[in-house]
Amino acid sequence: MSIIRLQDLYFKPYINKVEIKAIVKHLAEQVKAELPKGEVPIFVGILNGCFLFAADFIREYNGDCEVSFVKLASYQGTKTSENVKQLVGINEDLTGRTVIILEDIIDTGTTLQEIYNIFRHQNVKQLKVATLFFKPDVFRKELPIDYIGKSIDDKFIVGYGLDYNGLGRNYPEIFQLTTTPKMKNIVLFGPPGAGKGTQAAFLKDMYNLVHISTGDVFRFNIKNQTELGLLAKKYMDEGDLVPDEVTINMLKAEVEKNADAQGFIFDGFPRTQSQAEALDAFLNDKGEQINAMIALEVPEDILVTRLLERGKTSGRTDDTDEVKIRNRFNEYNTKTAILKDYFDVQNKYFGIDGVGSIEDITKRISKVFDQL
Repeated sequence: MSIIRLQDLYFKPYINKVEIKAIVKHLAEQVKAELPKGEVPIFVGILNGCFLFAADFIREYNGDCEVSFVKLASYQGTKTSENVKQLVGINEDLTGRTVIILEDIIDTGTTLQEIYNIFRHQNVKQLKVATLFFKPDVFRKELPIDYIGKSIDDKFIVGYGLDYNGLGRNYPEIFQLTTTPKMKNIVLFGPPGAGKGTQAAFLKDMYNLVHISTGDVFRFNIKNQTELGLLAKKYMDEGDLVPDEVTINMLKAEVEKNADAQGFIFDGFPRTQSQAEALDAFLNDKGEQINAMIALEVPEDILVTRLLERGKTSGRTDDTDEVKIRNRFNEYNTKTAILKDYFDVQNKYFGIDGVGSIEDITKRISKVFDQL
């Protein structure tokens, strides 16, 4: 999950699909457990917002039931209008029936009060309310809310049926209104020899960004014997991979040290999807995001030639053995494929032609960066 933009507003991840599913399942089980044996309730969903919740709730409900929908509109933008429109949709005879209203979210209770009053005069056997989300801080009505999935703060949310000016209903997760991101953050990727370091240096100066290289961060922490550096060295000395948590905490510390930065270039991180998800979560909590993954694309044979030439002066033994070089490419391609898919789904993956002069490649990257 990453920050999304709907028209003029930004929303950060708030509740994921797994938690939503668990909440809905618990609600359905709760309702079923409290109904008399053999009771066939009629569930009434309040459109438009509850259509996803109602569909999932009915699938989780283990018993006979009927379903209907009514429609009221009370939202304009992010504010409740208080002017509730006319109720439409109920054609069933509700005399003697158990009616359970399904709401996606209850805040002030204005909409629900109107609906509740209408149903209360339908000679129903009993009338109950089940809501996925509830905002206790702003609820102003004397209404019984029988089943509450999750109580939340009074902040505007979208997704899972909830919208902002008609948009956002189709997201399977819930997003919460956040501030406009102030930074431009990129993940700079490229195979060995593609020129990442050179381009990072140019971008850093052009856009006043902070360049965070995983290798540099590791060396700094180990050299200065920080708590994280000592922990990382312990794993390395034992021949084990440094856990993601240690690496991520090092990077978090670098970000926190540069809180006023215009943005960051993440170089060498993330390398796996779990690392990408952890980075997203960390930035989202700060109201920021990864804006793009920029990958320098260079044919492998050209890179092999470059690295073998570099190996004559670099002193790096892994730049002098073609077999080792190609093994490094295989590792890169495997990891990049995973991350490419991860960022591509978010429309954040940009492959850049990495062949040509340094200036030409910088221009290609800048063209992408300027549009973020």
